[in-house]
Amino acid sequence: MKKRLQIWVMGSAADLGYERLIEERAIELWKEIAKRGHILIFWAEKDVYSLSSAAARGAKQMGGLTVWITYGRYPDIYPLMKQYTDVIICSGMDRGWWREFVLVSSCDAIITIWWWSWTLNEITVAYQKKIPIVVMKWTWGWSDRLVDTYLDDRYKKDSNRFICKWVETAKEALDYIENIFRF
Repeated sequence: MKKRLQIWVMGSAADLGYERLIEERAIELWKEIAKRGHILIFWAEKDVYSLSSAAARGAKQMGGLTVWITYGRYPDIYPLMKQYTDVIICSGMDRGWWREFVLVSSCDAIITIWWWSWTLNEITVAYQKKIPIVVMKWTWGWSDRLVDTYLDDRYKKDSNRFICKWVETAKEALDYIENIFRF
């Protein structure tokens, strides 16, 4: 039996006003992840509307396994999200530093889609931990700024896997990640 990868689709909360097209791309990503039998790691906060929770809805539509890491101390923090969640991990941590560290550290790879300043912290954690970073093409925000780059020169000599790899489709994203882990 092959290993089930734990993958997080990082994206903005709805309060930053992403377009419906961006949400559809997040849902496509999670459907592809679920179809391939991998595990979706996601978060939700303040409201249940974020690209990450949209991804969870997509994964559940395909019968995928979802793990929600919340900043709350109790699993009933957002009752509406329970329908999209198989496992709830209550970090008890406020939004910021440590919760994001737990999220990133729980993943084999991360995929970014239309993200803004706070996600830069999460990208940096992934980079320092040598967790592959995939960036969805044409989703704007910081995604288009870091395409196919290294955050610094630290890993250039080691491997192509530590660039912020730019891909256009959910299939390309999963093909790239699976290739890294030799599926």
